[in-house]
Amino acid sequence: MALFEAVRWTFRGLVAGTCRPTILGLENVPKEGPFIVAPNHLSFFDSVIVQALMPRPVAFFAKAEYFTTGGVKGKVMKSFFESVGSIPVERGEQAASVQALKTLLDILEAGKGIGIYPEGTRSRDGILYRGRTGVGWLALATGAPVIPVGLIGTENLQPAGEKGFKPHHFTMKVGEPLYFDKTGPDHSLPARRQVTDHIMDAIAELSGQERSTSYNQSKATD
Repeated sequence: MALFEAVRWTFRGLVAGTCRPTILGLENVPKEGPFIVAPNHLSFFDSVIVQALMPRPVAFFAKAEYFTTGGVKGKVMKSFFESVGSIPVERGEQAASVQALKTLLDILEAGKGIGIYPEGTRSRDGILYRGRTGVGWLALATGAPVIPVGLIGTENLQPAGEKGFKPHHFTMKVGEPLYFDKTGPDHSLPARRQVTDHIMDAIAELSGQERSTSYNQSKATD
């Protein structure tokens, strides 16, 4: 835990010093108990930004290759992603798969926070795509509050076709918790869809993005 907090504070200081972000609504994160963070997704850096800036730890998925790459770079990557609470997942495995959701369910049942992108993958054109229903399943299965997050401008931290981190101002808006009745893991798809759409409406209000009724499609480089 000491290493985890040290990495979070270090990255938080780096982000604050180089990007001077606008951060609103951190008081909306529950001080105790499980919670689900549901952000829009514009950048490779979104997860670590949320993990660093939230007042409580948030576990996100990260590609398994970040944990298995060899050499010095690989060791640094593995150390970083482990220390910020990332969960390795194999390339091509959907975040809404049964096993992936079970992992997140276990974390929530332990009273901790998790992060999930309802869009599934990052938006490359700035549009907010239709939400996949994994987030709705988690909300109904656990009764944990959902914290919608609107990220604005994080795509500038790594412009298309470039590598590395480019300091740039961005905004993170943390919305008020959304509460849904706990029904357990067995509930109807329409109920799951209704909850997911409600969460996406809240994200859209925070981010101000144009919306699409289609799902975003993963690309090999995501």
